[in-house]
Amino acid sequence: MARPLNVLFLCTHNSARSVLAECLLNHLGGARFRAFSAGSQPSGRVNPFAMQALTEQGIDTTGVRSKAWDEFAAPGAPTMDLIITVCDSAAGETCPVWPGHPATAHWGYADPSATAGSDAAKLTAFRDTLALIRRRLEILVAMPDERLHALALQQTARDLAAH
Repeated sequence: MARPLNVLFLCTHNSARSVLAECLLNHLGGARFRAFSAGSQPSGRVNPFAMQALTEQGIDTTGVRSKAWDEFAAPGAPTMDLIITVCDSAAGETCPVWPGHPATAHWGYADPSATAGSDAAKLTAFRDTLALIRRRLEILVAMPDERLHALALQQTARDLAAH
């Protein structure tokens, strides 16, 4: 690949699932992938349990913040190759028009921040969500380059929703 594959993970609040996916893909993807995350209605803060679950796994969280998806539709923003929604509400929203017409897929995960109970129960929910995201991302990063070219990327990403 001439440049890294740019992947944008979208969720409504950009505080949990999309942040987990962004950090994990940047951790696993090496020079082949560059991940970002955003939300349609960003909360303005990253959930502390998300940060804790990532840190426990030795995953870098430097510079992570909750941001609006408009940042990535603006002039000068990185061109995305793949956009993945990770929550059902974001998947149903009208998204901006993305420059370059990237491939899209929906990988739904339950919202760990909706977990009730003790802090230990909430942290467990974040760890479990991170593990589910890891399973798909490990398959994605192991794909040969020809499966990641523009025409094949759409189907590859959608097929991973079944994993």
